[in-house]
Amino acid sequence: MEFNQFGLTPIVFFNFLIWVFFTFAYLYQAVFMVRALIQGTVRLPEAKRNHSYAFVIAAHNEEAVIANLVESIFAQDYPRELMDVFVVCDACTDNTHAAAQSAGATVWDRNDLARRGKSWALDYAFDRILNDYGDKYEAFVVFDADNLVSPSYLSVMNQAFDAGYLVCTGYRNSKNFDSSWVSSAYATWFIREAKLLNNARMMSGTSCAISGSGWMVSQHIVRGMHGWDFHTLTEDIQFSTFCCANNVQIGYAPAEFYDEQPVTFKASWTQRMRWTKGFYQVFFSYGRDLAKGISKGRFASYDMLMTIAPGMILTLLSFSVNATYLVIGSLSHGFIATQSELDMCVGTLIMTFVSLYVTFFLLALITTVSERTHIHAKKRWRVVTNLFTFPIFMMTYIPITVAALFKKVEWIPTKHDIAVDVKDVVGEG
Repeated sequence: MEFNQFGLTPIVFFNFLIWVFFTFAYLYQAVFMVRALIQGTVRLPEAKRNHSYAFVIAAHNEEAVIANLVESIFAQDYPRELMDVFVVCDACTDNTHAAAQSAGATVWDRNDLARRGKSWALDYAFDRILNDYGDKYEAFVVFDADNLVSPSYLSVMNQAFDAGYLVCTGYRNSKNFDSSWVSSAYATWFIREAKLLNNARMMSGTSCAISGSGWMVSQHIVRGMHGWDFHTLTEDIQFSTFCCANNVQIGYAPAEFYDEQPVTFKASWTQRMRWTKGFYQVFFSYGRDLAKGISKGRFASYDMLMTIAPGMILTLLSFSVNATYLVIGSLSHGFIATQSELDMCVGTLIMTFVSLYVTFFLLALITTVSERTHIHAKKRWRVVTNLFTFPIFMMTYIPITVAALFKKVEWIPTKHDIAVDVKDVVGEG
């Protein structure tokens, strides 16, 4: 019996393996999504007491937005005496210091140009707070200078901390959904990540992942690590993976905050290139630890491995193999490939992109419909057009994934200049 009697030629078998891998590797995320849609938002127990928090903000030339963030923190419905704000001006050359100080924050200047960036600023802040204030603060809450905090953020986060979670992430929304098709795509992805992934993870009793800002960590964790030693290009996902590898469960609280998204595709490309390179760094550094966790039956390790694994590489590999087989097979005039195999390659190439587009379209549609009350946009048409442009935005990760393999990537600060307050944001739509 010949191998290809049932059509199982090498190229058919290869495409089948790719399809099986993607289907079963990421099927659990579809299960998570269904669970979140059915059960809604996780409910946390009421906190038995209010805990004390230090808000830590790393800022580099953020005079346009820093005061709005600090003011939104102090405007929360949480006892003022149980929270303070610390801003590290990291090699600033503008009036960030004065703006933050006028808004009520404790401000420190740091000018280490050799170790510039958010992770180093956090290390500086954590170390100084622990040395200068001892155990005054039970946990740290980390924000980026461009963020805004909802009035109930800390009250909700305090419920998770009081329930025993030593690390917890919040609901990452956006303050400029309708600035451009790029910002809309970012906003959709982060809302989906919060509600349909982290929220579902929390319901399922597995570990979540922190992303960017708006997360909380117990001072016992930081003190126990003797500082903040996460200095890859994506220190957030590195810390998440570290927690997973060491069996520290990250919780999720529906504590909403607002992030400023890049507006131009160029700025987005630069930022996502850094993220992708950082994911590679984490994957190659912690892949073995996560594999050990999987061998011990920890689903969180598998989930995290799928999160940091370069899945787009397999998509590109599938496209490249089919394209190469199509070209060589066509030149062989039937010697290497039959016409039916060549037709199948053409179909696979088309379906690869069609399936990607449809998948991301459905993710955008489900996220938009389920979280429509959290989408704030004056340009309502942008919410609709985003359904069609979001898949294009996500598919641009394919060239980014390849370029990040070979390109040297360094941290470049993202400019933030959308100076609004919470009322401005929630009043939009």
